[in-house]
Amino acid sequence: MQTDDYVFGLKTDLLKSSGTFRVLVGVTGSVAALKLPLLVFQLLQLPGVDVRVVTTEHAKHFYNPAEVSVKIYSDKDEWELWTQRSDPVLHIELRRWADLLVIAPLDANTLGKIANGICDNLLTCVVRAWDTSRPLLFCPAMNTAMWQHPITAQQVSCLTEFGYMEIPCVAKKLVCGDEGKGAMAEVSTIVSAVKQYLQKPDES
Repeated sequence: MQTDDYVFGLKTDLLKSSGTFRVLVGVTGSVAALKLPLLVFQLLQLPGVDVRVVTTEHAKHFYNPAEVSVKIYSDKDEWELWTQRSDPVLHIELRRWADLLVIAPLDANTLGKIANGICDNLLTCVVRAWDTSRPLLFCPAMNTAMWQHPITAQQVSCLTEFGYMEIPCVAKKLVCGDEGKGAMAEVSTIVSAVKQYLQKPDES
């Protein structure tokens, strides 16, 4: 059982935001998740940007949380934060907090979930509750054979029809040894895409 201080920390973290533009990074179970520390570091170099991370359980296999300088939220936080009716619901608080959501990497499994409206973890609940007037960027990453499966193009198209912006994957030699399309876009490309939204005037 977590301490009261732990729960209090979760409840107050989002109130302590120091930035003027709030970026929520979603990370899923692709080997490209190992780039999370670099992505967070580079996003924090953008003026006025504050960052939080939402991770799936499988994504945790690929990065060291000690190398990530911001709060990382996971499924256990969702359940430990809520104990009674007056408590905040974490996936709703996160969607309220964020000005932009970028999912990097978006693995094949989570792509399929989002395309079909499945929300069975913290990240997919945030996506299902997302305010579609705010930008949601997604960065597919998977093995070339998985990328070439006919269902993948259908699911990516579904997300773009929702109004989400694809940051396309690239062709390279993958960690598994295969060569072809499916690698996550470079971190610099992702940061540049986020930066475009910083330069837009507030239309809300």
